[in-house]
Amino acid sequence: MLKAFTIFLFTFSLLISAQVFAQKTAPAKTDSSKKKNTNIFSPPDPAKAYNPRIATYRSAIIPGWGQYTNKKYWKIPVVYAALGVTTYIFFYNTNQYREAKDAYANAIDGNAANDSLIPQPYYSLKNQPERIRTFRNQVRQNVDYTVLFFILFWGLNVVDATVDAHLKTFDVSDDLSLQIKPGYSRFANTNGISIVLNIGKNRTK
Repeated sequence: MLKAFTIFLFTFSLLISAQVFAQKTAPAKTDSSKKKNTNIFSPPDPAKAYNPRIATYRSAIIPGWGQYTNKKYWKIPVVYAALGVTTYIFFYNTNQYREAKDAYANAIDGNAANDSLIPQPYYSLKNQPERIRTFRNQVRQNVDYTVLFFILFWGLNVVDATVDAHLKTFDVSDDLSLQIKPGYSRFANTNGISIVLNIGKNRTK
């Protein structure tokens, strides 16, 4: 189970990291005379610079809402797959914990009449209650892990929506240029040649 959580976490993290390092920031035009749209329940105005706080708040309220706002629809199934699998495993482990807890209590109460209340596979271990207790503790630990992973995936959903919203104002052009320019070093007091590589140069001035 923990391996499955790790795979989900690694995949979700890659989605965020790939966007952060694949883009180059460019200064976005802002109009101080116009009030920014901060109402999270209103659609963003495409004529204005997008406010990342809207996507952040929306994802914090409903997972996937921020991705929908950013028009990254393909990420919504990923978000719900991560949260859905974690939720399923949480309830599965919770039921196992309750069964093991009741089986252990009936195995150590000293009343043979209660042995019929112990379900399998715990019934075959009713004379070894310590093994039942060990299993109960392991399942209880798994319940704690699923809660932590659920919170983590919810947080990654918010972070991903925030990063996507910020990238809406980034320059994603394919303008790659390598230029050789004369240069001067004030520290060495010498002239020379510098090589300048422009990645995603902003064309707006």
